[in-house]
Amino acid sequence: MSFFNRDSQDRIVSVKARFWVMFAVIVLLVVTAFQGFGVVPAGYRGVHLRFGALTNKIYNEGLYFKIPFIEDVRLVSVRIQKIQANADAASKDLQTVDATIALNYHVQPDKTAYLYQNVPGDYQSTLITPAIQEVVKASMAIFNAEQLITKRTEVRDLMRKSIEDKLNKYGIIIDEFNIENFNFSDSFDSEVEAKVTAEQRALAAQNRLEQIKFEAQQQIEAAKGSAEAIRIEAQALIQNPMILQLRSIEKWNGELPKVLGTGSVPFIDLQL
Repeated sequence: MSFFNRDSQDRIVSVKARFWVMFAVIVLLVVTAFQGFGVVPAGYRGVHLRFGALTNKIYNEGLYFKIPFIEDVRLVSVRIQKIQANADAASKDLQTVDATIALNYHVQPDKTAYLYQNVPGDYQSTLITPAIQEVVKASMAIFNAEQLITKRTEVRDLMRKSIEDKLNKYGIIIDEFNIENFNFSDSFDSEVEAKVTAEQRALAAQNRLEQIKFEAQQQIEAAKGSAEAIRIEAQALIQNPMILQLRSIEKWNGELPKVLGTGSVPFIDLQL
């Protein structure tokens, strides 16, 4: 009787073992099946690897299939991204300048595999930021501190061109490039402030001088006008003496003088 009980127990154990083996196989098959496909989200590209090596195959957005445990897909963003970096440099006249640079960039989709192969990991910190700092130092050395202010657009264009030359070969495209700020030393700021104040004073003095010249010219023109009027009137009197008597009549108030004498009664000539 004990023999049959032992045999039944062995059968039960055997059945349980086969069940767990089958369960493990099913789970493995399910996991393997899920490992065989994936999704590339919007704004990304999938870099295809086989045994860890690049195949130069790039998956676009959407569903993809791969061989589990043999092939792999690494995602690389192709969206527009922004990076801001600070760089210290010296101008041509040896002024210390702290520049804040901001740029928008994106990875060229067909260059994602090349970028992944040549710049693994965080390419912002290993490639873009060092490139910005190098370009800023080289560009600043071409201009003096005052030119960095007065020729800001030219400085920006030069920096953008230089950084594009460094990054485009890796498939990184610059969309926007801006110099957000230039910070100079306190001594230079004081010099600039003093120069601006002097220029403003000189401009104010120039404006006052121009005003004085204008007022003097007005007076000269007014004097010329008065002299010309006197000349014309004198010429008229010479040509026609009766004009003087006409002017007197125009100014007479109609009253006769109270004391009569020679020449007391105006405008009456008794000479025949």
